[in-house]
Amino acid sequence: MNNLIVSTITRMVVPFIQLYGIYIILHGHISPGGGFSGGALIGTSLILYTLVFGVKKAEKKFSHRVSEIAESGGILLYIAVGLIGMIVAGSFLTNLGAGFPKGTPGELISAGMIPILMIGIGIKVASTMITLFHTLIEEEDV
Repeated sequence: MNNLIVSTITRMVVPFIQLYGIYIILHGHISPGGGFSGGALIGTSLILYTLVFGVKKAEKKFSHRVSEIAESGGILLYIAVGLIGMIVAGSFLTNLGAGFPKGTPGELISAGMIPILMIGIGIKVASTMITLFHTLIEEEDV
């Protein structure tokens, strides 16, 4: 897209959308939101960047290889935390029984392993959205 206004606004807004997505992921255990909605925001911001600046520029920011690694890393983080609970306490995703601290309600650093799970989910959702979008664009070009 060669529209100066759209490209300027996108360049200004995308970092704030991504920052808000990170905020939602990190505060998902104490407020509405979490990994899915924050990851969807981050993925959408990268899709917006692709639509405005093109696939070649977007590939420089977040390549297909990085997306694959992030997609696998997000789910592996989730599984690793679940396995910690299973090994230590005998049940998959056991929070308190695995020794994670209960925390104080309303504090950012609390809720045991739930914030770690939200980060894994956010990474997985964002990278999946980007991968699906780029796959659909590549199929359209054929």
